[in-house]
Amino acid sequence: MLADSLGRIQESNAIQMKKIVVVLCLFFLCNNLNAQSISAHGFFSLFRCNNGTVQATGINNYGQLGDGTFTDRTSPNQVSGLTGIVIAVAGGTHSHFLKNDGSVWAVGGNTIGQLGDGTNIAKNIPVQLSGLTGTINLASGDFNTFFVKSDGRVWATGYNYFGQLGDGTNINRNTPVLINSLTGITSCGASQMHSLFLKNNGTVWSSGNNQQGQLGDGTNIQRFTPVQVIGLSGITSVACGVVHSLFLKNDGTVWSVGANQNGQLGDGTITDKNSAIQVPGLTGIIAISAGYYHSLFLKNNGTVWVVGGNTYGQLGDGTTLDKNIPIQLSSLTGVIAISAGSEHSLFLKNDGTVWSVGINEFGQLGDGTNSNRNIPLQIPQLCSVTLETSENDIEKAISIYPNPCNQQLFIDYSEYANTTVEIFTIQGQLVKRILLTSFQTLLQISDLTSGAYLVHIKNSNVKTVKKILKN
Repeated sequence: MLADSLGRIQESNAIQMKKIVVVLCLFFLCNNLNAQSISAHGFFSLFRCNNGTVQATGINNYGQLGDGTFTDRTSPNQVSGLTGIVIAVAGGTHSHFLKNDGSVWAVGGNTIGQLGDGTNIAKNIPVQLSGLTGTINLASGDFNTFFVKSDGRVWATGYNYFGQLGDGTNINRNTPVLINSLTGITSCGASQMHSLFLKNNGTVWSSGNNQQGQLGDGTNIQRFTPVQVIGLSGITSVACGVVHSLFLKNDGTVWSVGANQNGQLGDGTITDKNSAIQVPGLTGIIAISAGYYHSLFLKNNGTVWVVGGNTYGQLGDGTTLDKNIPIQLSSLTGVIAISAGSEHSLFLKNDGTVWSVGINEFGQLGDGTNSNRNIPLQIPQLCSVTLETSENDIEKAISIYPNPCNQQLFIDYSEYANTTVEIFTIQGQLVKRILLTSFQTLLQISDLTSGAYLVHIKNSNVKTVKKILKN
């Protein structure tokens, strides 16, 4: 059914394509593609359900849970009025959401303009932000937010005392401003005082506070305009702790820089670094996440490795002892996504269940209690996973070529408007997301490692999955 894989994939009729999609779903875990995504930050957690709605749990003092109240929750509660959500990100006191129509919505704390709606008034029901069409990615720090657009430009709003917005000033913003010096950006990392920007050429740029060397430029000098992180190339993902930074390379290794008082850099010491170092002993890593003082790593075999601060059990190893060398969590397997909050951690498994561990003072673990946990427990009563194999969804001809591919991938689709393309590993890890902008879209994939990937293409009329091979 996947014949002629060396040539251009062109569906001749809808019936054949339906058969291909069903086979791919059976053999390549389509349910993973539609499982929840998770986002932890501050003292609350967000869960994007496979039907495009969002649930939230934890502290709600600024309305960040988006349920129309300021009441904390110990079990997941639905965010009001949101459907069609493709990205949900938690900040320190606020939340942002990207819809499948390209619109951006925000809720929660807004004292420093972190919502980006032109006010400094908190909201407990999501509001739509204007002027952010073409947004394809989001990142939220404690009091700021970044919006990556399809043209590779970045807009930023919120707290800027340390220059973390990267606009060359230290002026707080309540309306998103363009970071003029950045182009070709695919994703960002954000924290309380510094920010990271990943370019499509695999380099990383950083701005903001640098007292512990977290910018990775070999100095401890504060930056108001992004500078390049030295010694790094081939980076595919970045993550910000409160005063440390993590970088994932396309060879599956991890690099770290910044504060290390709790061992969060994972190099076996508690010594700060201002130039990135490789985390020893980690290979085959496909995802990284940074909490305030701890770090999480997901391997391509579905295991999780952890290091750093563990005061509240956030490492999940059954203790409250800090670690300065990564250790495997033996209790977790089949994990496809990780997310670190301030002092708690979330894990999404390939069966669609979500597990949590760490501090639970405000109910951020979502287990119906306020009890801290040092061993991950499953979150009950959370949105479930369903297979997405409906044959009626496959209606339009879409071509992806060449296949196998190497540096570039072309996507031809005449009905490209409001169409999202997501590329996942076979394990279900999202590695790229774009919005189609023309009849023919060129996607740079040189940063992807060799292997099989699933391309998930969807809009209001079409939902289809295609397999590609990357040389």
